[in-house]
Amino acid sequence: MAKKSLKAKPLLSPQYCKACGLCVEACAQGCLVMGEAIHPETGLRPVVLDIERCTACGLCISACPEPYALAPLPVEGETEIPAPPPKAALTTPDTRLPLAIEDPLVIRGTYASAIGALLAGCRNFFGYPITPSTEGAELMALLLPKLDGVFVQAVSELATINMMYGCGGAGRRAMTFTSSPGMSLMLEGLSYMIGAEIPGVVVDVMRGGPGLGNIAPEQSDIKLVCRSLGHGNTHGIVLAPSTPQEMLDLTFDAFELSFRYRIPAVVLCDGYLGQMTGRVVLPKTMVRPGVPGWAVTGDREHRRNLMCSIELSERDLEEHNRRLIEKYKRIEKSEQRADLFHCDDAEVILVACNTPARMAKGAVRELRQRGAKVGLFRPLTLWPFPIQALEPVVARARRIVVVEASDGQLEDELRLALSHAGMRLPARIESLRHYGGVLPQLHEIVDVVLPDALSAGASRGRA
Repeated sequence: MAKKSLKAKPLLSPQYCKACGLCVEACAQGCLVMGEAIHPETGLRPVVLDIERCTACGLCISACPEPYALAPLPVEGETEIPAPPPKAALTTPDTRLPLAIEDPLVIRGTYASAIGALLAGCRNFFGYPITPSTEGAELMALLLPKLDGVFVQAVSELATINMMYGCGGAGRRAMTFTSSPGMSLMLEGLSYMIGAEIPGVVVDVMRGGPGLGNIAPEQSDIKLVCRSLGHGNTHGIVLAPSTPQEMLDLTFDAFELSFRYRIPAVVLCDGYLGQMTGRVVLPKTMVRPGVPGWAVTGDREHRRNLMCSIELSERDLEEHNRRLIEKYKRIEKSEQRADLFHCDDAEVILVACNTPARMAKGAVRELRQRGAKVGLFRPLTLWPFPIQALEPVVARARRIVVVEASDGQLEDELRLALSHAGMRLPARIESLRHYGGVLPQLHEIVDVVLPDALSAGASRGRA
């Protein structure tokens, strides 16, 4: 910008004024006062200038932190060098750094998730302790100070999610651990993050409900995170691990997806998986985060950026929603993930995720030994639901059995995905459900599937 002249009176551009009041304090003549009228473009109250009283001392121009709010008027006979146009915000890309090969770790799921976040470049944690997720926060509190990171125990989950809003808006990687009641409290802030297109990762270690319920494992939040992630037309990417290894891997991936699409990502696990100890192998690389071009970092290159979910004009808000919905469509097309186990020739498909998927996988092995053609379809993304991988499996199957620790929340996602894809529903969709912290057991799955599967095999043999 051109050098500010001390001989020129100021020109006030109220649409750029942030109402900080620094110019008011600097003015010795009382020419500037705090305004009372709200500017329609900014929602702020810009200062008011009495130009007749101005002595052109230039102190207000020097005090103003905004480059365009107060600028010098040209003085007659003085030639002013025009200010160069503002530079486009710079994007500094992430870099991948090699990670020394270490022996496998034997750690609990929440620890694995915390390590995945650190390897993904997360150095900012905000959270409020809640069982059964607290151990993940405790590990972050231990490690982040040693990595020049920031750990803040917030006063509540409401404060937590708004801290993540600010941190994510600055282009920094932030995360939290919570559990079902805490997740409910974060929904308003998550809606703001989705509307303002701010990334962040929430690890939700689900527990029994409704209400305070108990601290036992339940898949109680599938409906909430897939269909109710705040008010408005909101979605966030939802990843569903079933092992401590996937707790690390999918938390690592959650940051990459969250920043790629500028959308919150939820790593959804249950209380058993959060506390379970398992073997975990570290990845070969870790991430040194860059600086996104859209971030509000406070430096000159990014000072024109704005994070906001407010659109007072109905037409503008509709257009903003259209852009968000188009982004959701891109995510649905590109980011579906699933794990298929013995599905190539399966006539009975088990659908399960999180810890119930472990029981279902054991049931598949036992049923195969007994001659039943059974497979496991395990969605790794609950939103978007991996319908592309499910379609050829459904075409061959006679039955689908949804195994879950909730009252049909996973089955509803399955049915909705089938309907949106225009697929003909299979002849039978059945379920095995438990609630309140009770998990489906391997022998129960075998008992549900085996009689019909064996009779179908006998019929084929007679034919």
